[in-house]
Amino acid sequence: MKLLLTVLLIAWTISGATAQNGPPEAWSPAKSIGMFAYPKNNQNPDQQLKDESDCYGSARQNTGVNPQSSPPTGPSAQQQQAAQQQAAQQAGNDVSKGGTVKGAAGGAAGGAAIGAIAGDAGKGAAIGATVGAVAGRRKQRMKEMQAKEQATQQTAQAQQQSQAQTQAQYQEAMNTFKRAFSACMDARGYSVQ
Repeated sequence: MKLLLTVLLIAWTISGATAQNGPPEAWSPAKSIGMFAYPKNNQNPDQQLKDESDCYGSARQNTGVNPQSSPPTGPSAQQQQAAQQQAAQQAGNDVSKGGTVKGAAGGAAGGAAIGAIAGDAGKGAAIGATVGAVAGRRKQRMKEMQAKEQATQQTAQAQQQSQAQTQAQYQEAMNTFKRAFSACMDARGYSVQ
């Protein structure tokens, strides 16, 4: 008996909640694309749903746009990282590779001059070459890092521009679809906004 009373109480509670909330709203093609359709000629809800469905299908066929497909997304994080690494590698390859040799040659010449003044040009040249090579390599690394950073920034900027362009194209396609839907609904006696 307790079980029967519990079941009846649950059923009564559920039916009361449904009555308070009202029936769930039916799917509406207009609402699914963010539009509102109001009948001008006292069309009933069933007729409006049929007209919306027909116009939705017509707009889809005439524009080639499927509003239920998901909006385009940009490249994945993994694709972005791969593109940035490739750009950084390319930038590193583009930087001149002679920094160490140039630095050593310049340092040797300077060291030889100083060594000649001090009385041992050979020793001065060797010390100068070592110091120059280290300085040249340091300059080389700085150039490589700057080139890689610039390439990474350029890649990110290009990806952002590409994503913005793709999003703009998608939005334009959706606007075209909405215009086609609105024209069809207007011809059937509805105000669509």
